[in-house]
Amino acid sequence: MAAESTLVRDLAEQDLLDRIFPHLPVGSRTLVPPGDDAAVVAAPDGRVVVTCDVLVEGVHFRRDWSTGADVGRRAAMQNLADVAAMGARPTALVVGLVVPGATPVTWVEGLAAGLGDACRPLDVGVVGGDLSSGPVLVVAVTAHGDLEGRTAVRRTGARPGDVVALAGRCGWSGAGLALLAAGRTDVAADLVAAYRSPEPVVAAGPAAARAGATAMLDVSDGLLRDARRLARASGVTLDLGAPRTVLADDVLRLTPAADVLDVPVEDWLLAGGEDHGLLATFPADAPLPDGFRPVGVVRDRADELVLVDGLPPRPGSVGWDHFGD
Repeated sequence: MAAESTLVRDLAEQDLLDRIFPHLPVGSRTLVPPGDDAAVVAAPDGRVVVTCDVLVEGVHFRRDWSTGADVGRRAAMQNLADVAAMGARPTALVVGLVVPGATPVTWVEGLAAGLGDACRPLDVGVVGGDLSSGPVLVVAVTAHGDLEGRTAVRRTGARPGDVVALAGRCGWSGAGLALLAAGRTDVAADLVAAYRSPEPVVAAGPAAARAGATAMLDVSDGLLRDARRLARASGVTLDLGAPRTVLADDVLRLTPAADVLDVPVEDWLLAGGEDHGLLATFPADAPLPDGFRPVGVVRDRADELVLVDGLPPRPGSVGWDHFGD
């Protein structure tokens, strides 16, 4: 049977695992790799940062829009960004995979290759997980990280007078999704790629912790929504600058696509999610680490958790929420 026509249901579970494992990196912190009942990962700090995310076909991705490699890379990156947002260095992933029997084996191998492509450059091991059949594709990833002796950077530490700074892209993934939905993938291939396979600046998380960040989170659901989460946790108000000024580099890249789709570029900047940038606050006198740009200031708690250029954001620009507010 030709490899490209082989379906998951044509293989035994161990045969499918044998196709997957060669694509997965081990990582220098892995003491016992996949093959036993559980892996063993070194934790020299004595504390382990843990996070998990789930990708469900039809909710988080579509196979006609994304390859298996795209989904694998995306699943890894959104978890690695969460670990980085705590100021930690990612060390290992565990992956649970539910696969319908009619799924091509090559798609599953692509998923594994995407996980490996995301993790290998960061010395992150993919150390195990679980495999099951089911009616819909589901990719569940649990990521582990090492604080390396640092204090975890939480959402609760922002103080009035701090600088608000952002590392990574803003609005690119939202624009890419809109282009895919409109069938205009010809307009900006890099924006479409940003949706299919985000590239968070993972190293910026530990760098922010070393630079004295007072609070930080991963921007997964849109700048406004996640800024509100940080503001609520810290009991402050974040006053973001005018998007066209503080996010000028992103505006330059997004504007051609916004013009084609007749969408205000601010919609993507403020409400577009899944770029997985890092939003952090720093003391006013602290130099920002490489990769961060100032986008606002922290103020005393006001009626609004987040302001945009000193004003309440317009209704409808809050960003993604599975279940609504």
